[in-house]
Amino acid sequence: MALNLAKTVINFLAQKPEEKFTARQIAEWIVETYPAECHEKQKRSKAIVTPLETQAALLQQIIAEIGSQRPRLQKKYPRIKTTEGRPRKYYFTEKSDADEVASAEIPECPDSLTPGKEVSIKESDLYPLLSEFLWSELGIYSKRIDEKRSSNARGPGGNKWLYPDLVGMEDLSADWNREIRDCVQQYADKKTTLWSFEVKILINRSNVREVFFQTVSNSSWANFGYLVASEIEGAETLKELRMLSSLHGIGFIRLDVNNPSESQVMIPANERVEVDWHTANRLATENKDFMAYIQLIRQFYQTGDVRSADWKVS
Repeated sequence: MALNLAKTVINFLAQKPEEKFTARQIAEWIVETYPAECHEKQKRSKAIVTPLETQAALLQQIIAEIGSQRPRLQKKYPRIKTTEGRPRKYYFTEKSDADEVASAEIPECPDSLTPGKEVSIKESDLYPLLSEFLWSELGIYSKRIDEKRSSNARGPGGNKWLYPDLVGMEDLSADWNREIRDCVQQYADKKTTLWSFEVKILINRSNVREVFFQTVSNSSWANFGYLVASEIEGAETLKELRMLSSLHGIGFIRLDVNNPSESQVMIPANERVEVDWHTANRLATENKDFMAYIQLIRQFYQTGDVRSADWKVS
């Protein structure tokens, strides 16, 4: 019997709702479950392989076909969704885009989880992972900004979309000769860039514009502004982000929660040449965490040294 790859993929995902699989994982299951049909499929292809190469070539053929059929598959079966970034993952869900966001942002109580079920992740769990990635891969010192520590002097909603989740500082002078650093300090030239990060668990079509413009709002003071998420669902969502980024200069990082060093800067941010110190003044005046961040930057300019212990995110 000929293998109907699309139907097989759909049935596999539908039997495991909400679980995410790479094309390789799906292909491995298909080859293991339907060996005769897969080898017959390979025979009908024009690929010429040696016996030793047969299994690997068959697996790669199935992986490639799953990828090539993805757009048509998702158009015909909207409940089949994919994440973006490396590696892309496929999954089946009955939830709407808005319901997926709501589920991601309201973690379940661990006591209510069934054995073996993955524990929901909270947004705050992403902060130290992002901090690890920023330091190890980009050389950026980061600090947490807790909006709850703000004075809220402007009343309800007065601080909405004002504070980012994390802020950062890049030491542009880290590799400079000491004489150059001292000279620049006296010359009052720029030897840092300041960064702002808004963190989300999931971005899809239902919330992409809201979270993007939240990032625009609370990063307007910084040299670089980034939206960060552990999951981004759908090629159209990423396309929307690219379009918005081209207009507003905000970048996007997909955070790998299992291996932060494998996170991706999928859309680089555009640099703003000057920091908006007027906005920074408001943030520092109304929030103790942001004031501490500014004090660390001032100390760096005064001493030329950065104490890593001052930049821990937990």
